[in-house]
Amino acid sequence: MAPAAANYYTPPTHAPQKQRGYRICDTCGAVENSSVQKFRLCGGCLTTQYCSPNCQKSDWPSHKAICQHTAAQISDAKQHPIGPSYPDENLAKYLRKFTSTHASLLGWAGFQALQLKRIPANIRQNALLIELSYHPCKESLFRFSIANTQIVPRSYVTSHDPLVAADIERREDRCRKSGGIGTLIILVQCGGISQVMPVEVDPPSKIAWDSREDWKEVLRHFVDSGRSDFKPISTTARG
Repeated sequence: MAPAAANYYTPPTHAPQKQRGYRICDTCGAVENSSVQKFRLCGGCLTTQYCSPNCQKSDWPSHKAICQHTAAQISDAKQHPIGPSYPDENLAKYLRKFTSTHASLLGWAGFQALQLKRIPANIRQNALLIELSYHPCKESLFRFSIANTQIVPRSYVTSHDPLVAADIERREDRCRKSGGIGTLIILVQCGGISQVMPVEVDPPSKIAWDSREDWKEVLRHFVDSGRSDFKPISTTARG
């Protein structure tokens, strides 16, 4: 079965342990200091973020295709009639906000689910699929709950959308050239809409997170409780 019609959320390129409450420029990796300057979102896809017009401009040749692709799919999703697969005309927008709000939690869950601390090679074979249930609610943090999680072949995501696959491959090459192990793929799905979230991952030796067998319970707790304050905890010397 192919994944539902997907849009694309790209968390910034940086070491996972820096995702704690910061926004990072997708081009240069600068950390936002909101008291001095707030970063801007791409006006097309409304997901990729930049510290300056110069960074946004320099990234446009790489970002253009996936940006226009994402914007078109989000627009198309709003045209579907309301039903079980599309329970709200703004479902794509809400799912994008969910993924952005919980980026640190989702990245951590993917890292744990694929056991990348112990088996880094899993990043090339598998992806994490997170299925959500939708609840009509004015409070955005309570619109979704975890319905199911499962490990799926990476091809489940990459074989159905050439543009998404090409952008993931580009990020994969960039990550490995900078010493990382590759791009972790997380697919967040609700009804007929899904959100692809690629995360470029540092070598396990540079990541202080401990391996956790209870990642499913942690993920469910934070999402179902409407909490957005997740921070990875480490008991190692690097933590």
